[in-house]
Amino acid sequence: MKLIEKTVTQLAALLEAGEVTRAEVVEAYLERIASVEEAVAAFLYVNEDRARKQARLMDEAAEGGAAVLGGVPVALKDNICTKGIPTTCGSRILEGYRPPYSATAAVRLEKAGFIMLGKTNCDEFAMGSSTENSGYHPTANPWDLRRVPGGSSGGSAAAVAAFEVPCALGSDTGGSIRQPASFCGVVGLKPTYGLVSRYGLVAFASSLDQIGPITRDVADAAAVLSVIAGHDPLDSTSARVKPVDYTHALVPDVDGLTAGVVTELSGEGVDPEVRERVGRAVEVLTELGVEVEECSLPHARYALDMYYIIAPAEASSNLARYDGTRYGYRHGVRRLAGTGEAGEAGEAGPDGVEGPGGGDSGGPGGSGRPGERLSLLDMYVATRREGFGAEVKRRIMLGTYVLSAGYYEAYYLKAQKARTLLRQDFERAFARYDFLVSPTSPTVAFPLGDRVDDPLRMYMADLCTIPANLAGIPAISVPCGFAQGLPVGLQLMGPAFSEELLLKVAFAYEQHTEHHTKKPPLLGVKRR
Repeated sequence: MKLIEKTVTQLAALLEAGEVTRAEVVEAYLERIASVEEAVAAFLYVNEDRARKQARLMDEAAEGGAAVLGGVPVALKDNICTKGIPTTCGSRILEGYRPPYSATAAVRLEKAGFIMLGKTNCDEFAMGSSTENSGYHPTANPWDLRRVPGGSSGGSAAAVAAFEVPCALGSDTGGSIRQPASFCGVVGLKPTYGLVSRYGLVAFASSLDQIGPITRDVADAAAVLSVIAGHDPLDSTSARVKPVDYTHALVPDVDGLTAGVVTELSGEGVDPEVRERVGRAVEVLTELGVEVEECSLPHARYALDMYYIIAPAEASSNLARYDGTRYGYRHGVRRLAGTGEAGEAGEAGPDGVEGPGGGDSGGPGGSGRPGERLSLLDMYVATRREGFGAEVKRRIMLGTYVLSAGYYEAYYLKAQKARTLLRQDFERAFARYDFLVSPTSPTVAFPLGDRVDDPLRMYMADLCTIPANLAGIPAISVPCGFAQGLPVGLQLMGPAFSEELLLKVAFAYEQHTEHHTKKPPLLGVKRR
């Protein structure tokens, strides 16, 4: 087995035993990135120099007799802040922005000895289900370069599936970890809301967002979650829970557990082949001793409607900060890369890189009229018109509308009331069942460009994942087979803070199947 095919736990064991150096591991993955990135396009920024330096310093410390932890590479979705390293959220409005601080999740990974290889591509501000809404370029699915990897954490899922990195972090607002994990044939875990700190995660919808791991197997998901989970005083929504080593839950014994297959998430709208693969997975759980029944979440049928009122409403508030006055792109004026100082359009920053305000005509390249004086309102409007992509604008306008006078009670308030009813549905279900089962996505990965001009059809890709976000409960997607030659994901959902239970069930299922061991076809070809 090649070094890049090792899992996180396998790499950690090799490094601890001194059988391989950190420099060798990092170099192997950088070589892999160089060989396949032109086809996959999973990264927005590759952290080559810093990664090599960090690996070398760790190896030197180990040679000097110091007890050195880790050395396993990791990638972060580009909406997770990293000090001094570009964090753009896949948006042109933040092109060149380098945060003055790192997210808590990123800090915890670094303290545990993980080496960050780079920032992965995502739908702009995490708004999308295909990673085609990135302001820079779409990402391809390693299983079929003509198809999407899912979204919004598509870059992270594709990078893991393509063996460009052994693990990555994503963020999940309506399924953005689990759905791309399903499309790319890897494991994706959305933790309970508040289990992992959101400090440093650029906000999309604050009551829904959650950071979580994307890995190649369940053991790795447990290992990464053990590092990033836990209370954070910097996050007011962080749950006061004690640190847990989730790897202790990996015991393949689920005999006697009860599961409910959610009828509203497994019927209409779900591709028959996907339904059949999930049905086979349920049979495996039954063979392992799980008692399975059908169950109902009556209000789950309204989850998409709730989500596309609540999430845009929160986004319209969160994205109001991007007005061209503090950081990021400003109409006709650029910000010097890595600083908060403004310069003339087209002026190079201290590192010689011309930022998003540079250029001489239109769009995010500049106004084309140096010295033009605009009113403050005009500057706001022009900045947002040029810096935001179509999907972000669509959701801001929708969110502003549902929060406006005369429509707040008709839409937003009703959506929040319906959200409470959905939570109560889950509470009743978990009073009867230990966990719930559904497909992760109603279809396999769809072709690039297939849904770009049909937003409603695109939104349907999150049909099965959104309910867990609205309820704030944990959910995990694991590979459960193939349809049309493409991966299918099985979703397991549990009560709040039941990550240990879900990991145990997912691990037991994984140990009795081989779907997670399958590898994508040859990647050394250019995208067609």
